[in-house]
Amino acid sequence: MPEEVLFKSESRQSRQDIAAYLRTVADNLESGDALTLKAGDESVTMEPPAQPTFEVKAEREGPEGGPYERSIEFELEWDEHEEGNGSGALEIE
Repeated sequence: MPEEVLFKSESRQSRQDIAAYLRTVADNLESGDALTLKAGDESVTMEPPAQPTFEVKAEREGPEGGPYERSIEFELEWDEHEEGNGSGALEIE
């Protein structure tokens, strides 16, 4: 099945605002609560399992010779019908 985007939001935010969003995600993950994402009239609620796959990716994209865009992506993945198991320890400093 091709990828189906259930929710998408993209906007320029301050570091402090981004940190607040990530803290809310972290708090919900730690407590086992569902995550509800909302923007305008759109919303989706997701319930990550106890051990989803956690992917962290740092990228530099752009045409040869620049200008380049850098990004850090954090992604949680899981099979809708099974709990996943992770491998390797991630450190973020």
